[in-house]
Amino acid sequence: MASRLWFLLVFFCFIGVGKPDLQSDRAALLAFRAAVGRSLPWNASQSPCAWQGVRCEGARVTVLRLPGTGLIGVIPAGIVGNLTGLRTLSLRFNALAGLLPSDLASCRDLRNLYLQGNKFSGEIPPFIFVLENLVRLNLAQNNFSGVISPAFNNLTRLGTLYLENNHLTGSIPVLNLSNLVQFNVSFNQLNGSIPQNLRVMKSDSFLGNSLCGRPMIPCPGEENESGHKSKKLSGGAIAGIAIASVVAFLLILLIIFLVCRKKRTRQTRSVDIATVKPPEAELTGDKSIREAENGTHNVSSGVVVAPARAGAPDPSAAKKLIFFGNAARVFDLEDLLRASAEVLGKGTFGTAYKAVLEVGTIVAVKRLKDVTISEREFREKIESVGSMDHENLVPLRAYYYSKDEKLLVYDYMANGSLSALLHGNRGAGRTPLNWDTRSAIALGAARGIEYLHHRGPSVSHGNIKSSNVLLTKSFEARVSDFGLAHLVGPTPTPNRVAGYRAPEVTDARKVSQKADAYSFGVLLLELLTGKAPTHALLNEEGVDLPRWVQSVVREEWTSEVFDLELLRYQSVEEEMVQLLQLAIDCCAQYPDKRPTMTEVVRRIEELRRSSLQHERDSHIHPIDDGDDASSQRTVSVDGSGAPAQQQPSLLD
Repeated sequence: MASRLWFLLVFFCFIGVGKPDLQSDRAALLAFRAAVGRSLPWNASQSPCAWQGVRCEGARVTVLRLPGTGLIGVIPAGIVGNLTGLRTLSLRFNALAGLLPSDLASCRDLRNLYLQGNKFSGEIPPFIFVLENLVRLNLAQNNFSGVISPAFNNLTRLGTLYLENNHLTGSIPVLNLSNLVQFNVSFNQLNGSIPQNLRVMKSDSFLGNSLCGRPMIPCPGEENESGHKSKKLSGGAIAGIAIASVVAFLLILLIIFLVCRKKRTRQTRSVDIATVKPPEAELTGDKSIREAENGTHNVSSGVVVAPARAGAPDPSAAKKLIFFGNAARVFDLEDLLRASAEVLGKGTFGTAYKAVLEVGTIVAVKRLKDVTISEREFREKIESVGSMDHENLVPLRAYYYSKDEKLLVYDYMANGSLSALLHGNRGAGRTPLNWDTRSAIALGAARGIEYLHHRGPSVSHGNIKSSNVLLTKSFEARVSDFGLAHLVGPTPTPNRVAGYRAPEVTDARKVSQKADAYSFGVLLLELLTGKAPTHALLNEEGVDLPRWVQSVVREEWTSEVFDLELLRYQSVEEEMVQLLQLAIDCCAQYPDKRPTMTEVVRRIEELRRSSLQHERDSHIHPIDDGDDASSQRTVSVDGSGAPAQQQPSLLD
């Protein structure tokens, strides 16, 4: 008898009373397919890590992503809970119904749970609140009922909570979740007051309910921002306000009339920057540069008119366009002033226009503002800019200087700016911007800036941003606006939250090469994340793009930062992480910790070579572009700035 007991003890030790492994995960996945996913094309003879929607790490299944794959029915208990290594579970947009399986509570490492677009019902189960590592939870577009439990406060890492389009009732509890940045409970049956700490969310988060308080309608008797309860105005108060409004309106009209009359008087004494011609000599149906800026269309004059003092003609009036080098002089100032103009954008140093000349030539014209230096100094500095010749710079072809007008003429770039390409159209019909194009743009822009820095230790760009990286027809990067920071007057102290400027920069005219490196780092982050530095969601709490990315990296869910258009490409995940690391290095707080642009160019060239080799070895192919936020990816950011030696899959 004793020998039998010894045999049974040894038997159970060996068969694994067992630690979960890939075989147990495989069995759970096959049971899942048998229950709700018979159409899944999983080959039982293959490793489960090769199955559609499955990702593994360390002999465990860590990701199960099956969006819109025809899953139907009720998930039985005792299946999903066996996948204890799961960090991402996405079953969105299927036809799953019934209650959530209670053994989901065993998946304690779960960070992303996407169940939106199904038919799950019942109350939000209490076992959800033991999943303390959850970062993203999306239960939208189901049939959940009951109240929103205050136990959500147990999920201290939660950054996204989507509960919209369900049948939830009651009030919204106070949610003290410091990481919560995405929240939506719209189109339920909720009522009551919106908690104070959730009133920073947009109104779209609360639509379709009977809720009050900012950002919705005020609650009855609620105190306004000044601390006084809102009261109904008396009839006398209303009458007084009405009379005061009428008087103020009449006063404003009088002021506008006087200003317009004064302006019209000034305009009758203005002269043209080139020469005074009869209006009939320059009839055109197009807008001139000034008209394009002001939004007016004066068909009787197609010239730029600049104010001048009465009786004191501008001594520079007869001057012409000054061309650089051997550029073909196929047009003159008169041709430029008669050209039809379209505003391309208003930037730090002035307004840019697309000018179509009568001969068919298209150029870009920048009309400078706030130029405070002398004419001699201006000409010296602009001659230096015009002498800069590099394939990744937008060439300056000509300029015009007078007391009242300073015009710069550049080659026109057909594909516009990188900013417009990244952020201009994020809806249907957008052509995804792939890794090869983005990394090539990064390399081209880096080479252009490196060329500027090689002109001398005091030479910098001073205004690096995505709207100043222009693109040719073949999407080659050309850096613009270089050398202009020293031509204009001081700008207000920059808002680091809203832009690209390094922390130490207080004057746009005094930007070091290391500050350029910081701005370029922000530009790289913009390329990788698809988010602008002024992205509203990031900045509600005053967090800029570099700080946001670094916080995500610290949380070890790094692939959350990448643009979904980039996550379509498996083979270049290592290169994407290397470029992310370079961007973080460039955005170091202290200037001496940032790489030089020569080092930046070298590192981008190396990762570009690596990605091209991967493409040759195994053709890059797009995969499922995942959820509204993909899963985790760990990057080591150490003091040396080197990426981790061993990196798990980008889609883990």
